[in-house]
Amino acid sequence: VERINADEELWQLWRCANVNVVDRLGMNDHGEVHIRIVANAALRLLRLLRDAGHTPDVVTHHHLTPEDAEVIVILAAALHDLGISIHRDNHEEFSLPLAHLKAKELLTGLYPVRERTIVVSEVLHAIIAHHGDMRCLTLEAGVLKVADALDMTEGRSRIPFEAGSSSIHAISAAAIDAVTLKKGGVRPVRVEIRMSNSTGIFQVNELLRHKLEHSTLAKLVEIVARIESDTEKRLLPLYTLEAV
Repeated sequence: VERINADEELWQLWRCANVNVVDRLGMNDHGEVHIRIVANAALRLLRLLRDAGHTPDVVTHHHLTPEDAEVIVILAAALHDLGISIHRDNHEEFSLPLAHLKAKELLTGLYPVRERTIVVSEVLHAIIAHHGDMRCLTLEAGVLKVADALDMTEGRSRIPFEAGSSSIHAISAAAIDAVTLKKGGVRPVRVEIRMSNSTGIFQVNELLRHKLEHSTLAKLVEIVARIESDTEKRLLPLYTLEAV
């Protein structure tokens, strides 16, 4: 984390990404704030899953440690949107060469060549698999994919929308007040979403459900959305979602 925070080039790439999406496309932030939110959510998700007895794939298949799995999800979170500095369209693919170079640079001196190569490969898999329709092959990739979708509070949705738009995307994004991760009841992880308006359900269905169903976490996460408003007629006070 210290190396990430001290990397001037990485910070500038985040700024370049934000220039493309915010200034040129009129879309929502994909810079440093998004990275921090996704990294924190990913780490929380991974630890909840480990506490429930689920082993990261880098441990199962490469015999590395749970701590290495944490390095993978943090590094993948930091690098997953670098391709937006080139273009928003197909940015997952554009992120790969940039992330490959930067991941090797950040890990040099911390890992021997074998372990570094494994970690970099797992990071790159998580990055390409955070695309909505791409199949995840590891627990760590699923963690990044779902964590990316959880950055949706108070208009910070990952669904692109033009600033000032009155579309359902913009309105539903503004309806999400808070997202909380905790130990689940039916499933290992429970995502609680607090909404001020029922339009927020569109956000949950369109983005979070899609990413969850195309991840390795589909049967490990339960989602509950609550509407907490004194002004709106509560046609649907509680909404639950379980991916199949």
